[in-house]
This record gives sequence, C-alpha cells and structure tokens, in this order.
Amino acid sequence: MASLGEQLYTCLIAKERWLLILEGLGNTLLIALGAIILGTLIGGILALMRLSNNWLLRGISYLYITIIRGVPMVLQLMIFYFVILAPIKGMPKMVIAIISFGVNSGAYVCEIFRAGIQSIPVGQTEAGRSLGLNKWQTLGYIVLPQAFKAVIPTYANEFIVLIKETAVAGYIAMRDLTKAADLIRNATFNAWIPLLASAVIYLCLTLGLAKLFGTLERRMARSDRR
Repeated sequence: MASLGEQLYTCLIAKERWLLILEGLGNTLLIALGAIILGTLIGGILALMRLSNNWLLRGISYLYITIIRGVPMVLQLMIFYFVILAPIKGMPKMVIAIISFGVNSGAYVCEIFRAGIQSIPVGQTEAGRSLGLNKWQTLGYIVLPQAFKAVIPTYANEFIVLIKETAVAGYIAMRDLTKAADLIRNATFNAWIPLLASAVIYLCLTLGLAKLFGTLERRMARSDRR
C-alpha cells in the first residue's frame, strides 16, 4: 500500500492535478459571486412586488417563490441547461450555472429582504413622510439602509449556502471544485485525498466568509452606537 506522501503526490502533484483543484475553486467562486449578484437583483425586485398594493404583482412574486423553493436546485439546473437555455447554442456553461443559481437564490433573497423591510417600525416611514419625502424617497433613504443592517446575518448565510450548493454544477459538466475532486478520484482511484481536500477548502471558504460578514456586522453595529 502506498504511503501517505506517495498518495498525496499521486493525487495532487503528479501531472499537476492541483491545477484542477485551483481551476475548480475559481469556477466555484465565480458561479457563487455571479449568482448572488443576480439573486440580489431578482430578490430586491420580488421583495418590492411582495410588499406592493397591487395584487397581481404580489401574486407573481408569490408564485415565483413557491415554485423555486419547491423544486430541488439540481433539477432547476438541469431544466435550465437541457430545456430553457438549450435553444441558445454556444452559451457557456458558466453563464448557465450563474443564471440557474441566481434565479434560485433570488427567491430566498426576496424573503430575506421582505422580512428586513417589514422589521422596520412603521413610525420610521411616517417620520419620513412627515418630512416631505415621497414613498420611494422614504424607502430609499430611511427604510432600506436600516433593513440592510438587519438582514446582514441571513444574507451572509444565503451566500455561504449558495457556495455549497454550487457543488451540483457538475451535473452539467461544469468543472467546479467538487467536479475537480471527482475527476482526480477517477484518474487515481483514490477517493479520500481529493474529496477530503475539497471538503477542507469548502470549510475554509465558509468559515472565512462567516468571519468576514461577522466583522462587517460588528463594525456597522458600532457605527450605530456613535
């Protein structure tokens, strides 16, 4: 049986297989970043629709959230790849992955933003209107800044969950971090080193992001006390 050093060399050093891990990590981060940006835009629009007085807009938003949250992410990814975006020839898999994960994230971000906006006391809105601000100015200058601070923890959690969810991108042959580890496993017939290495990287990413957002939250809390 090969020693630990020999197994590490075979799985990560030989034939520069570590580059697969690096490429997969880069793709994972790019998918997650693109998806959270798209999801934030979609979620913001849906949140405003949910809070609208127009029943049609509320209904569309509710239907969107119900469908997206009720269907598994991996199935949504495959539907986008094999059905919805299939007629568009030559579309990069990276773009398809970002759209798929972004559309999914939008439903969850919507509920995060909606809860944050509704957590702001009605008196804040009334104070803005009494100062002569219209509905949108009150929302932009008074309500949203306070709501943003309130939703930082749950928004950060959504980003962290999104990073882990990208592990299913391999279903459309996207070479993310998990897929890279699986390719090394197939090539070397060694499962535990590449899979454990990718697990450690995911763990470092999630812990690092949790600490980063925690620091941001504490700094914003200190600025409120000044």
